[in-house]
Amino acid sequence: MAPMVTETALELVFNELHKAVVEQSMQSGRIKTLLACLQNTLKNIEPIFFDSRRLSKVLDRPEKQITMFISHLEKGKALVFKCSTIKCWNVYEIFIHSYKLNRLNNELLRFFSIEIQENMMSTSMRSLIGIYDLSHKMNQVLSAVTTHARANPSLCTVPRLPQHIVGFNSHLVELRRRLLNYDTQVLVVSGPGGCGKTTLAKMLCHDYEIKDMFGENIVYVTVSRQSSLKIIIQKIFEHHGENHCEFHTDEEARNQLDNLIKRMGSQKMLLVLDDVWSELEFVIQDLMFQTPGYKVLVTSRFMFPRFNSTYELGLLNDEDARTLLCHYAFPSDGIPINVTDDLVNKIVKFCKGLPLALAVVGASLCGQPMLKWKTTLNKWLESQSILQSNSNILHSLKSSVDALDELPIVKECFLDLGSFPEDERISAMVLKDMWVELYNLDDEGMYTCETLLELSLRNLINLVSIRKDASELNGYCNELYVTQHDLLRELAIYLSTQEPVSERKRLFIEIHRNEFPTWWIAQIEQPINTRILSISTDEAFGSNWYDLQAPKVEVLTLNIRSKKYTLAEFIRRMVQLTVLSITCYNDYPSQLHNLSLIKCLSNLRTIRFEHVLVSSLYPIFALRNLRKLSFVMCEIGNALMSSTTEAPYIQSNITDLEIDLCYDLTELPSELCNLVHLQKLSITNCQELDVLPKGLGSLLNLEILRLHCCTKLKELPKSIASLRNLRFIDISDCLSIALLPEEIGELGGLRVLKMDGCSGLQELPVAISKLSQLEEVICDEETSYLWMEYQSDLFNLKINVVEDDRFESFMKIVQ
Repeated sequence: MAPMVTETALELVFNELHKAVVEQSMQSGRIKTLLACLQNTLKNIEPIFFDSRRLSKVLDRPEKQITMFISHLEKGKALVFKCSTIKCWNVYEIFIHSYKLNRLNNELLRFFSIEIQENMMSTSMRSLIGIYDLSHKMNQVLSAVTTHARANPSLCTVPRLPQHIVGFNSHLVELRRRLLNYDTQVLVVSGPGGCGKTTLAKMLCHDYEIKDMFGENIVYVTVSRQSSLKIIIQKIFEHHGENHCEFHTDEEARNQLDNLIKRMGSQKMLLVLDDVWSELEFVIQDLMFQTPGYKVLVTSRFMFPRFNSTYELGLLNDEDARTLLCHYAFPSDGIPINVTDDLVNKIVKFCKGLPLALAVVGASLCGQPMLKWKTTLNKWLESQSILQSNSNILHSLKSSVDALDELPIVKECFLDLGSFPEDERISAMVLKDMWVELYNLDDEGMYTCETLLELSLRNLINLVSIRKDASELNGYCNELYVTQHDLLRELAIYLSTQEPVSERKRLFIEIHRNEFPTWWIAQIEQPINTRILSISTDEAFGSNWYDLQAPKVEVLTLNIRSKKYTLAEFIRRMVQLTVLSITCYNDYPSQLHNLSLIKCLSNLRTIRFEHVLVSSLYPIFALRNLRKLSFVMCEIGNALMSSTTEAPYIQSNITDLEIDLCYDLTELPSELCNLVHLQKLSITNCQELDVLPKGLGSLLNLEILRLHCCTKLKELPKSIASLRNLRFIDISDCLSIALLPEEIGELGGLRVLKMDGCSGLQELPVAISKLSQLEEVICDEETSYLWMEYQSDLFNLKINVVEDDRFESFMKIVQ
């Protein structure tokens, strides 16, 4: 039995509603019939409040349900008064509120139906049921007319939901939680085209909790690229029954919208802006008002960092992806008929979890025999992209790339991403090496990072940062990686293959086993004019090459997986080659052969080896134009120590040497100190390296020295005093360094010293007080106390304390 206070509250709000209906029925000629119907319903229910037995049956339900119904009656009272304000010419509003009155009438009947069902029906109750039936029929008519009215595209009502939605419930819960957060005014749902952003926004608008909060004040605007602030605000006014509003300027439109929101008083409002393009970011800003209860939901393929609340919509998991495809392919019950599970799963895998792709492909295979399923799969397996057979998917994804036409270099950079294998991380350093030569971007990587950020904001790539402290001196691209959705990678490849093979700017080649593309075999004697060449081979590739005439190649990317790999002889004829990148994507490093041909590539400026075994470095250091050389996860220890002849080092003009994650590196040959042009030396994560050459001070042009996470390195050589051009040192996580040499005080040009994680360091040399140009020291809390003693001598010094991760430090010691 509900408490007496609940019974009293119900009776009070019931009587207030009854009184309001009577008053408005007498004063208003609008919707008079429906008000009379509602009045008759209330009149027939009223006797229940004077019969305790009958009332107790009505109230014999959860208190929460009764409280919710009381809230409905309170809103019903406001609805009745609202009806009196509707203009006679506003047919749409009349239909909308007629529908609401019918719904209120039905809720009253349903709530009090318990008592009716268990008692003999009096004459008045028979009338009540008759009214209910009439109300139900009117509801159907009004609903049909309302639906017709809402079909008008100029009205901002929430579109209907798709018939079948899979895998979005958890997204809905989280999105609702974020939107209802008190501090959230603008919430952006971001993701690539076809991932379901609009569907999720519609689900939110149809959610009962959201509808209960915002009522009819959910305004849904689909934003085209040609939209303006005036057009959007005009649609909002039309939604509120003001059909003849014209604004001369954006400012006037915004001011009028501000006034409209203020007139709404305590009513809450949700504005949904669907499919907003990057160039319309200012529109979102102009539609923000500091009004309690006013919120804006944005869906976009782009990210808008200025709005600090963004929900990145992911892709469907395998189970949900299969369910969605089966719904469209087998609409009767979603269960495959005469098509094997294995075949269905393979088709699903090619759709990469993208809802648009699953829906389109599923619909295209609906009712088709197994032969059609098999031929579709075979075409995809034969490298015919899924995009080629589905124009809807292609159009949806391509529009995001077309939006880059105003940023031509960024667009070119996106297309270059097709050079790398599927489902593999791409180092930002590799991209920087390419783009420095192709598009004249800066050596430090600032513009490379800016380009990647632009692509990331447009949801064309994902950025993964391993360390959070990238800076100009530390290297913008250091430990920054790119990942990409498979269909976006396919899109880059597809857009790069629209010209004949011989005329393509980019040529991406995949060789399975030893099966070369037919065009390659047929065109052995004919040159191709590509600038960017990528060749990917698998574990079974035997390095038995056909000839290839590619004299204009500037960037060559070799993606390999075999244990042994022989460079093709045709590479030596690539006389314009400036960037060479060789990466092994297998668990073990690939042993390179025929590396000596590199010495013929006189224009090479950048070489990057990753996860390979290099037996000799002589031909590399002999390249006079080589400026940057990188070894990442390579076995090079023996090659470095065996190349002890000074001649190649003396001839080299290398300015940037990078050695990272090379675990077989225990020492550096002293001859390496003859690289007198070296400006950047980066030896990082080489955890077996325990000593640096004493002659390191011979590198007089060195400006940046990175030794991050060389955990066994015990000291810096005293000759470091000669490095007067050195601006930046990183010895972070060098756990075994116990002392810095007194000679460090001679580094008059040192600006930044990064030394967090140097747990073995117990004191600082007095000579550091002479580092007059030192601007920043990055260290952990314990080391910061050592530096504080010298702050009075170092006027420009700023000490940045980073949090010490004890577990990470322990793992570095263990490793």
